[in-house]
Amino acid sequence: MNTRISRRTALQTLALLAAAPLIARAEEALPVVEVYKSPTCGCCKDWIRHLDANGFKVQATDVADARNYRARFGMPNKYGSCHTALVSGYVVEGHIPAREIKRLLREKPTALGLAVPGMPIGSPGMDGPEYKGQKDRYDVLLVDDRGGARVWASYH
Repeated sequence: MNTRISRRTALQTLALLAAAPLIARAEEALPVVEVYKSPTCGCCKDWIRHLDANGFKVQATDVADARNYRARFGMPNKYGSCHTALVSGYVVEGHIPAREIKRLLREKPTALGLAVPGMPIGSPGMDGPEYKGQKDRYDVLLVDDRGGARVWASYH
């Protein structure tokens, strides 16, 4: 049995092995999250840091009133929070964990987007040292284009 490989086959194999990490990183690249927020809101900045730490690139725009953007993007006020974002055509309202945004992008449901109404303590951006480890129970909602919603994920 001849186990010799041609030089050409060996070089092609080495090239594929060398490119594998680059291909994997390209597949993991996350889209830009466009965030519309108050210039003075600290929890919005903390949520943006959470997204950055989880591989998202963020383009933040300071606005006088994020509610205007929420309305422009079709997110009902009842799901409102302190900032509104867009990512890959989805509206992202409030303090949503990055892993839920990644799941949304992976599963691609037919929906307007995700929302965490209000500002629950313990959610990303609302989890700083000033909260002394407190955590509220909260739901991440998948909001449809008619304004209805169902629980996407629950946090306790």
